[in-house]
Amino acid sequence: MAEIIRAEHSGFCFGVRQAIEKTEEQIHLNEKLEKKRKIYTCGPLIHNRFVTDDLKARGVGIIESPEEAEPGDIVIVRSHGETKAFFDESKRRKLTVVNATCPFVEKIHQLVHGAWQEGKNIVIVGDKHHPEVIGINGWCAGQGIIVGSREEAEAVTCEKVFLVCQTTIQKKLLDDIVAVFEEKHILTEIYNTICNATKERQESCKNLAEKVDAMVIIGGKNSSNTGKLYEISKKKCKNSFFIENIRDLPLKQLRKCNRIGVAAGASTPECVIKEVIANMSEMITNEKISMEDFMDEIDASLRLPRTGEIVDGKVHQVTEKEVIVNMGCKKDGILPVEEVTLEEGQKLTDLFKEGDEIQAKVVKTDDGDGGILLSKKKLEINEHWNEINEALENKSIISVKVVRQVNGGVIAAYKEVTGFIPLSQLSDKFVENADEFIGQTMDVRVSRVDQKRGRVVFSRKIVLTEEKQQKIAAIWEGLHVDDIVEGTVMRFTDYGAFIDLGGIDGLLHISEISWGKLKHPQEVLQIGDTVKVKILAMNEEKGKISLGLKQTVPEPWSVIDETYQIGQVVSGKVVQIKEYGAFIELEPGLDGLVHISEVAHKRVTNIADELSIGQDVNAKILEIDKERKRISLSIKETLDAEETVSEEE
Repeated sequence: MAEIIRAEHSGFCFGVRQAIEKTEEQIHLNEKLEKKRKIYTCGPLIHNRFVTDDLKARGVGIIESPEEAEPGDIVIVRSHGETKAFFDESKRRKLTVVNATCPFVEKIHQLVHGAWQEGKNIVIVGDKHHPEVIGINGWCAGQGIIVGSREEAEAVTCEKVFLVCQTTIQKKLLDDIVAVFEEKHILTEIYNTICNATKERQESCKNLAEKVDAMVIIGGKNSSNTGKLYEISKKKCKNSFFIENIRDLPLKQLRKCNRIGVAAGASTPECVIKEVIANMSEMITNEKISMEDFMDEIDASLRLPRTGEIVDGKVHQVTEKEVIVNMGCKKDGILPVEEVTLEEGQKLTDLFKEGDEIQAKVVKTDDGDGGILLSKKKLEINEHWNEINEALENKSIISVKVVRQVNGGVIAAYKEVTGFIPLSQLSDKFVENADEFIGQTMDVRVSRVDQKRGRVVFSRKIVLTEEKQQKIAAIWEGLHVDDIVEGTVMRFTDYGAFIDLGGIDGLLHISEISWGKLKHPQEVLQIGDTVKVKILAMNEEKGKISLGLKQTVPEPWSVIDETYQIGQVVSGKVVQIKEYGAFIELEPGLDGLVHISEVAHKRVTNIADELSIGQDVNAKILEIDKERKRISLSIKETLDAEETVSEEE
């Protein structure tokens, strides 16, 4: 008996589904209007005649440009996207544009437009005739270089390019073109914009084709991505067939095969795929349901589920207000929007789609309209309480959303369970008003649970405190005496500066800032400065770290020979005046003495008459005594004797 296997990823992709949903929405809205508006798609909405013929029958026309529509008409942009000029012209003509461009394609438009405005050379990898590529090129004023083969890549002469690609191409083509650019030493800024759904569809098609005797690829003859699936399939399975619907099925050839694979393009409706599979099942596998199975199905269809029972079903229809669920019995299940947990701004259509398998809890066996009332919330709530109890027991962290403020704290929701967070537990800092926390999602620990009374208390403070402790412990673990580390100057005291080392503070004593003498740390440092300091001592138990800044540079006397020589003329600042001479600071931690006899060529009786504190002077080195750490200087040796006498006169 033949086996039919469907590829894991096949049928409508997200972009195509979105385009169809937006078109359906416009049709429904238009039906409610007294004065109907004309609806068009610019080009076929998708490459599938089944869909386009259906839309045509429902009044959706096809135009090739905005010029064909009149002011007020509705024009739907298909998932392939359009050029910037299209949107500009539509706005000028006052058309109502419904943009159903695939989000992945729209991202390429943004990338290309931004790069073009920066003056970059745009390369688009893909089919130059494909509407998606034409649309992308329209976001760089049609100046993009379109490359669809190695030969076309060889013809590119730019030294530097910005590369994007059509979402539906094969990865091998992109790799080939990048390889050519590398060989030509073209500097390439690459953005691999192949859609993940395309990659998954192609990969699952390839994998299936390797395992079966025949492959049936379903899709429109003009569909680029379906054509690529056929190419991939043909390489792995010689018995590959490209069909649009059941009329194209090569039943004669397929009857000879034991394992038949089925894959479908991104624009192939689910109903077409199922119709093809059902037709093959009937004509090839000759599957029949036994009378016993048939009677079991009848019994199951007659029995109604009880209140409180958990049931499985398949989504039959989704609206903004409810989900219709086929549970295999004589009544459908009705899952109203009120019985589903939705995120802010989320709709039922975001969570469910036709064909989805779902599980729910029966609330009523008759909702008043002949349906069975279902609830996802009531199914989930017991599970949520179990998760909260488990979090309390294991001291694990859960995420909650703060929904409103109450006396003494806030109410926060964990899925369908709400709990209380006291103001004192909202932060590791003092909180006077909880307004800023409303709407935030935060990690908390469960501190108390009373499930019978439906009460639970959460704490954000515990999480923050633990995170801080872990961070501090990690910092301590990474620090060692004699390490040179980077920190930020946070605050000053008279005796030093506190340096933030990434979460813990260390003290940089004033005596360890400079090899010279300081009256205040601000003489060298400013708040916010980034400095490299040496760890001099650590006491984790007391939480104290002693730092040194001067130790990161050599002590001046240790390198005196490299910097100063006898006879050298140096510059410095007068820092101290004595009866016998003046001390000149050559650099922090290194002073030299100018004896009173070496101040001028004349006789000096009061050195203060010649020099003042803070004065910049030039002096000549007369002697360097490394053992006693003394430098003798002479100012008069830098002065012209006649000039001194002249000044004196």
